[in-house]
Amino acid sequence: MDRQTDLSPSMTDTQTLPCSDQPPTHDRQTPGQTDTPLRRALRGSLGMLCVSCRQNDRDWAADQLNRWEHVPMMKEKLQQGITVVVDRYAFSGVAFTSAKGNFGLDWCKQPDVGLPKPDLILFLQLNPEAAAERGNFGQERYETSSFQEKVLQCFYCLMEDKTLNWKTVDASKSIEDLHREIKSIAKETMQEVQNKPLGELWK
Repeated sequence: MDRQTDLSPSMTDTQTLPCSDQPPTHDRQTPGQTDTPLRRALRGSLGMLCVSCRQNDRDWAADQLNRWEHVPMMKEKLQQGITVVVDRYAFSGVAFTSAKGNFGLDWCKQPDVGLPKPDLILFLQLNPEAAAERGNFGQERYETSSFQEKVLQCFYCLMEDKTLNWKTVDASKSIEDLHREIKSIAKETMQEVQNKPLGELWK
């Protein structure tokens, strides 16, 4: 069956979660929601995530929860032979959060351990100087050249994991050339993993 491809080293639907300095003491899980390690952590079962979930970490925590809640759907699609393409997935959240300097890479990876393992991670690389020249750069809070450089170094550390299939693509190319290259790499990977079992991320 066709498998999961992660484009650009998270589901991008970010929710706003009620994070406070004190972990909640009761379960507010809505009926029908998937119970996940991250949800239990945000409820207080692991405490430390809630304690550390200040304003700058809310996006990261919401992304973890969002990914785990999509796992059943992702696995169902994969079982049906549908290729799943995910924008950023776990790696972006790990790199950006670690780049802030509060937490190490290994700590940031823990909530995503056990997610469906991507068969391919396409990292669209563009140096910070070139990125800064593009329109609207700097409008988002993390779009500063110095911080982007820190994020890039975190991605390089993640790429050292040889159990994952990272492919770096030059994002300075034209859209047409970039499309052709990505399509070619994706097709080749889909053929290679067609009959391989789905793995678990960082296990």
